[in-house]
Amino acid sequence: MGFYDDDMYQVQRKKRRDSGIGRLILTSITSAVIGGLVVLLMLPTLSKAGYISMIQPNLAFAKDEGDAVTAANTANTVVQPVSLSVESATVEAVERVEEAIVGVINIRRVTNFWTQQTGTVEGGQGSGVIYEKKNGKAHIVTNYHVIDGAERVEVSLPNGDKVEAKILGADPYTDMAVLEIDGSAVTTVAELGNSDTLKVGEPAIAIGNPLGLEFSRTVTQGIVSGVDRSMPVDLNSDGETDWELDVIQTDAAINPGNSGGALLNIQGQVIGINTLKIAREDVEGLGFAIPINDVKKITKQLVEDGKLKRGYLGIVPRDLTTIPRYAWKQELHLPDEVKAGVLIWQIEEFTPAAKAGLRQYDVIVKLDDQEITSGAQLRKYLTLEKTAGQQVEVSYYRDGFLKTATVTLGEQGQ
Repeated sequence: MGFYDDDMYQVQRKKRRDSGIGRLILTSITSAVIGGLVVLLMLPTLSKAGYISMIQPNLAFAKDEGDAVTAANTANTVVQPVSLSVESATVEAVERVEEAIVGVINIRRVTNFWTQQTGTVEGGQGSGVIYEKKNGKAHIVTNYHVIDGAERVEVSLPNGDKVEAKILGADPYTDMAVLEIDGSAVTTVAELGNSDTLKVGEPAIAIGNPLGLEFSRTVTQGIVSGVDRSMPVDLNSDGETDWELDVIQTDAAINPGNSGGALLNIQGQVIGINTLKIAREDVEGLGFAIPINDVKKITKQLVEDGKLKRGYLGIVPRDLTTIPRYAWKQELHLPDEVKAGVLIWQIEEFTPAAKAGLRQYDVIVKLDDQEITSGAQLRKYLTLEKTAGQQVEVSYYRDGFLKTATVTLGEQGQ
């Protein structure tokens, strides 16, 4: 009897539990249905208030609010291709200058080894930028290495015509040259910008003729990767730096044939003249351009004088860092604070330096207020900052003592 009563008790507990679960499920379903109805009823109000955005399928192809398309019409609608006119800053920048980019063709005279007959051949192609037009003539800036060794130079215009060009001036140290052509067919002149205001990270656009005229006025885009860069230049292959070329670094693709072309900012202004790239398998995106502010100064003098009139000291310089360290103390008697400079390796008689009292083995450390650490820096300062007839204050060490001398510069051609 006790067992029976206990069993009935368990059955009753189970019935009560099952009844509670049923009521819970029924309550949940009822609440969900009521909540859904409330949300549906409030959708228009929420949409008008801006809390949600209601998509109306019937208006997917509507041209405006008053041109609704019914669901039936939508189902039968044929989607047509859409033609869009896309204008971007890059496109506009290129359009401003592309007609001022030309091809530069180097024509050389060669002699046939077997027949000993001479003739002319195309020695290479590069790019150029028309930057000035006046008195019926157009002036083009390009690189010196593009026209180096040419007997004559031709310019390929944007319309495909080729015209003879005159070399107004050229300089190997700065890698600059200026050409002159008849201006009657020239329709566009490039606007020169200001390279002193460039910032790392701003857009840069390169335009030129990579690999020749077949790819004329090719455009590549990147950013300004670095400013105030200096590239060592060894012109006579003697292992010593003859010049330090100030350049803008960019990751815009620059290839053979781009030399002499334009590096643009996003306004379509020329901020540099493309000159070289680092060509190694393990290196990508290292291109360089000569800053346009340097180009302005150089081209002005090349047009006026045909060359850069360098201030002439009359010495043969040698970098102090190439001299054995023991000689700094034992032979030159330099103090410990001297870390670099230019040794006067040779000095000619009756030159400006000799007349000012400078001697062999003096160590130049400063020109005016500019510190000089290499012969390349010395040449660049005398080229870009000084001209013949001007004076320069030379600070130098002799027998361990710092001295100064004022030199009236002479003139030296290239």
